[in-house]
Amino acid sequence: MARNPMDHPGEQPGVEPIRLLAIRDVPLSLDEVFRAVGDDAAGGTALFVGTVRNHDGGADVDELGYSSHPSAEAELRRVAEKVVADFPVRALAAVHRVGDLSVGDLAVVVAVSCPHRAEAFAACRKLIDDLKHEVPIWKHQRFSDGQEEWVGA
Repeated sequence: MARNPMDHPGEQPGVEPIRLLAIRDVPLSLDEVFRAVGDDAAGGTALFVGTVRNHDGGADVDELGYSSHPSAEAELRRVAEKVVADFPVRALAAVHRVGDLSVGDLAVVVAVSCPHRAEAFAACRKLIDDLKHEVPIWKHQRFSDGQEEWVGA
């Protein structure tokens, strides 16, 4: 016997699933992103945090800076909308930092809530992978030996 989805209103689409999208020049908050994806109908929430590491390609990194194209937030929305279309997303959030960052700083935080954990993991991975490949944000690394490198430009 087929279930009537109206018997389980929590399975119906809720409020707008894209809850938070931003590119910011201030420190990011894990708590803000996690709160944004809270949903009573979600059984799984996946959160990814990207931090500035102290090395890249065998060289010591002292600091880096992120810059973005003016279209970056619109591209981030496009990426988020695709994830929502491809997965049973209850809630989604993504924030990326721009400006100068130090080792250990949060560079990007994304989170997705879905009915089940496997869907949440897959959607979160798709979100961060597509963000890194498609949103015009560039990294300028400064190494301990005085060398510099642009990544993604």
